[in-house]
Amino acid sequence: METLSWHVALPAVGAAFLASLVEVVEAFTIVLAVGTTRGWRPALQGSLAGLVVLALLVATLGPALKRVPLHWLQLAIGILLLLFGLRWLRKAILRAAAIIPLHDEAAAFAAETAELGQAGSRRGRRVDWIAATAAFKAVVLEGLEVVFIVIAVGAGRGLLLPASVGAVAACGLVLAIGLAVHRPLARVPENALKFVVGILLTAFGVFWTGEGLGIDWPGGDLVILTFIAIFLVAGLLSVPAAREIASEERHDPA
Repeated sequence: METLSWHVALPAVGAAFLASLVEVVEAFTIVLAVGTTRGWRPALQGSLAGLVVLALLVATLGPALKRVPLHWLQLAIGILLLLFGLRWLRKAILRAAAIIPLHDEAAAFAAETAELGQAGSRRGRRVDWIAATAAFKAVVLEGLEVVFIVIAVGAGRGLLLPASVGAVAACGLVLAIGLAVHRPLARVPENALKFVVGILLTAFGVFWTGEGLGIDWPGGDLVILTFIAIFLVAGLLSVPAAREIASEERHDPA
């Protein structure tokens, strides 16, 4: 059995934790809106149903991964991480450059609350079903990203359990803080977290894709740290470049 290296385990677990933190904050915002607007019973019912669906998905995918040849698994993981990582990194760069607006949990909470209130005034007795469905969808949709990221960063080196622990820790942290303050976690630096997670996932994506294609990386697993540094520098340089390009386009009369 291959010994896990800290420079592989730590970024993988950290990526799972930070990615889960972002997704759980978004799901919690909707569940909180459901609970405060339509009552906690449908909010909890929908959330628990969503968690059951996610647990069944993990229980199904986990054993199935053991049947996939290692190089195909590494290639699939690498491509999946690249898709997630580049999407998160792109959005974080565009938001940091003020090209697209920052995600506002307080605004999302207000919008969800207003929508649930309108649904309540229209549907009457069906409100509980609507509220539970809203909570269910939030947990499942945001949770799916967590599940795939945990599987992606954990399956290649036997890190599924540590990555899962990182995800569960993020869930516990958000729930503890959210229930204590009883309001949306609007102060969470979501864009900065997405920037960091995008870098980590992209770096791992390049590494696993290369492993799946049979590339013998110089330095072995240590090359992951090099990829992280490269994407960090590239991301930081992309922010002012994107801001300048957007400014030129706004002032271009054509």
